[in-house]
Amino acid sequence: MVYTSAILLSLIGYFVIGHLAGRRVKHLDDYLVAGRNAPTFLILGTLVASYLSTSAFLGETGFAYQGYPFVMLIFAAISTSGCLLGALAFGRYLRRSGALTVPEFFGKRFSSKRVQRIAGLTTVLGLGAYLLGVMQGAGIMFQELTGLPYWVGLVLVWLTYTGFILYSGSPGVMLTDTIMFVIFSVAALGGSLYIIQDLGGWHGVVEGLLTQSDKPGIALWHGVLQGDDATFATPGEALTWGLTLGLVWAAVLAASPWQSSRYLMARNEHVVMRSAMLTAVSLAVFYALMMMTGAAINLYDPTLNGERAMVWAALNVLPTWLGVVILTGVFAAGLSSCSTFLSIIGFSISNDIMPANSSEAAAMRTSRFAVLGAGLIALILALFQPPAVMAVVWFAATLFASSWGPVALMSIWSRRITAAGAGWGLTVGFIGNLILSLMVQAEWIALPTYLHPVLLSTLMALVAIAVASSMTRVSQAESDYRAFLHRDDEHEPAGWAAGSRGVAVFTMLAGVGVGAFLWRQYADTLAELAGRFGIAESAVTGAYALALGCGGMLVIAGAVGYRVVRSRHAAARQASTANA
Repeated sequence: MVYTSAILLSLIGYFVIGHLAGRRVKHLDDYLVAGRNAPTFLILGTLVASYLSTSAFLGETGFAYQGYPFVMLIFAAISTSGCLLGALAFGRYLRRSGALTVPEFFGKRFSSKRVQRIAGLTTVLGLGAYLLGVMQGAGIMFQELTGLPYWVGLVLVWLTYTGFILYSGSPGVMLTDTIMFVIFSVAALGGSLYIIQDLGGWHGVVEGLLTQSDKPGIALWHGVLQGDDATFATPGEALTWGLTLGLVWAAVLAASPWQSSRYLMARNEHVVMRSAMLTAVSLAVFYALMMMTGAAINLYDPTLNGERAMVWAALNVLPTWLGVVILTGVFAAGLSSCSTFLSIIGFSISNDIMPANSSEAAAMRTSRFAVLGAGLIALILALFQPPAVMAVVWFAATLFASSWGPVALMSIWSRRITAAGAGWGLTVGFIGNLILSLMVQAEWIALPTYLHPVLLSTLMALVAIAVASSMTRVSQAESDYRAFLHRDDEHEPAGWAAGSRGVAVFTMLAGVGVGAFLWRQYADTLAELAGRFGIAESAVTGAYALALGCGGMLVIAGAVGYRVVRSRHAAARQASTANA
């Protein structure tokens, strides 16, 4: 009864907050991009909330429970670099464009409504699948916590987020995302620390995982390599998977519509860079804690369904009040992702695919109808499609890595890409990934770990871009727009550059802290127990390399951010002096 009440109250609370945010919506710019006036904390909140959904709390933590916590940390160390890559190489230029959606940016950059429509269609199809996955995750959570039927949870979740999106648009999504970010951050931190301390701290957890025999190797950096349920056969295969999927998700974080579109709401480009660095820190801390917690749940019960392991721990291990917080937090993560994805789908249908409206009022009305229609379709599919949270979410996300990734980065940094190249790159990358993934799923073909469908489809997209661009010419409008994007003459309010440099320094210090924490709590503990459990020296060396890698990525991100902020500030001052 306590969990049911908490979930229902949270649904009511998010609905009310979303509607209160809607009072500020007066114009289309307010509805679609929150008036382009969001501060760093709100952009940070919506970035993290958009990325961490029920897939992270249920699917990825479940993968750690199944035997691969440190492979997931390898994945996280690489993937979180995409936060800064996206901000510096794409996001700040996207903010500079003044577009209402990311597909509209592509349309402006290539002076092509066709490219805008193709980007819009891939947004609707890809995010539709992603929305389906996170809705199912929220439905599973509701069923587990309340005992009510799965379909009841789906309908209530749908009514909540669709209701406030229809009225408030982006301001409602951004505000509720940030509140949800705070709740599930507290939940992840509190739940992880309680479980790890309950099992004797990191030393006790590592020793316990080495002692148990159900999943041998779970405490080593490569995870479980033995048994019928083992995902990987060798340490090299585990490392290849972590690096490959890490790079894929770095591209997702850099260019996917649900991440990059958040930058369109930022107050200025410093907010873009600050929020990206802080997002990388938040994700690094989250994965360092949650993956170890997922593995530690095996010491209570090693026979659980992986995707329900965290829910089981909250119901059976944590104190009731903390269980309520963490499960409300997990539920909030799913709800925030649902609201983000549906809003982007609806906005893209109305702004990028359908014919232009004659007035601002008509455009807002069309957007709301699009949100409602897309939401109804997603609800119907979620009711009849069997749940497979992590599989659906990961499949949908990789579609954007292969289609949007190359085009997004080349739209900023390539002088040779043309509208035809962009259109074919988006199409071939999306459809190629879709076909290859379905063929692998149907077991028509088998690909080695290092030839993931997303890598092959990305290569196909790059070839399509090169061929189509070589057969066409860059127009003057395309060339002029790219030159406009690279002008560094935006007015900077006093103190913004110093504040951004401070965030960069904090990111580097956080990297040192994360690396030192993993070095001391995991690698040193494993080295101390190596002789007793017969652990190979290579496994201990891998643990130290893992600690260095996880911390080092944040140090590098902060250092790059610091340098870019300093260079940009110098360029802006020089331009200001020249204009004076």
